[in-house]
Amino acid sequence: MENKSYKKIIRFFIDMGRRGRLWRIPAVAGLAVSMFMYQLYEHGRKKTRRFACVIFILCCFVTANSFAFPVFYEEGGFVSAQEKAETRADTADIASALVQAKGAGLQGETIVDGNTPLSKEVEENGEVKKDNSDRQDQKEQIVFDKDDWRLMLINKQHPIPADYSFTLGPIKTMKGTMKCDERIIEDLLSMIQDAGDEGINLAICSPYRDMNRQKVLFNRKIKTYMASDMTYMEAYKLASQTVTVPGASEHQVGLAIDIVADYYLNLDEGFAETEAGIWLVENCAEYGFVLRYPKGKEYITSIEFEPWHFRYVGKEAAGIMMEEGLCLEEFWEKYL
Repeated sequence: MENKSYKKIIRFFIDMGRRGRLWRIPAVAGLAVSMFMYQLYEHGRKKTRRFACVIFILCCFVTANSFAFPVFYEEGGFVSAQEKAETRADTADIASALVQAKGAGLQGETIVDGNTPLSKEVEENGEVKKDNSDRQDQKEQIVFDKDDWRLMLINKQHPIPADYSFTLGPIKTMKGTMKCDERIIEDLLSMIQDAGDEGINLAICSPYRDMNRQKVLFNRKIKTYMASDMTYMEAYKLASQTVTVPGASEHQVGLAIDIVADYYLNLDEGFAETEAGIWLVENCAEYGFVLRYPKGKEYITSIEFEPWHFRYVGKEAAGIMMEEGLCLEEFWEKYL
């Protein structure tokens, strides 16, 4: 078994694990078997006689034990292996299998940890590097549509279309039950749940807003600036950089969510340095969200850096935007 073939097999099972929770258990099993067989191959190639003994002992052991068939006997009858398993296999399970193989055919390679996207490939120089050729092929196969509700561009130059309609669904927030576009709730809740599993308690503080609420927030900001001896136009211009102009806010279509943490409730740039803020930036794309107003893109978005403001765009677009460092305006220019 050549090293290149071994890597392809490992990559195959890693990609399998990314397809969903139901695929992760067979992916882990496949990884374990592949690594074990590779170790036996390497061992046998160097020491043939000892390798033959190991194979003989293994065959005797397998045929003499009940786990050669995936059924377990318990009091009250037989239970299948699938029924017996109560815990789910996740990304960390696959990473654990890789860690166990360290020193058994993966010397000199970096082991992917539980928080590393499985689309990354382990390179021989010890660095984790994305398979750019595969990613590029995937991008070329994806066709994006300007009419896709997930990719709707909303800003000062592109206000909400007058005929746009959507359905709101309830969601619990730190202020009680509020609403957002019902189509994003499943992915939003999955993101919050997975963050919680890692000890990060996210809190939603502002999802959907209607036109009246957006006007209140915008006019309040104008009054605050005018109280500092600014003219109305000066206050308006500055307010539009911190609060979106009514009619051009993503909150008004239920696709934008302001997210904080249970230990950090301020909507300020400091959130970017928190564990929650860092986790969101690193993982949000897996659930179809992107940091809508990133730092360094103010001249494009016309909105100051908001590390708490996340927008749903769908998993395919989110992956590309976060990988290439694009804001939504840049994504539209390049892909739509």
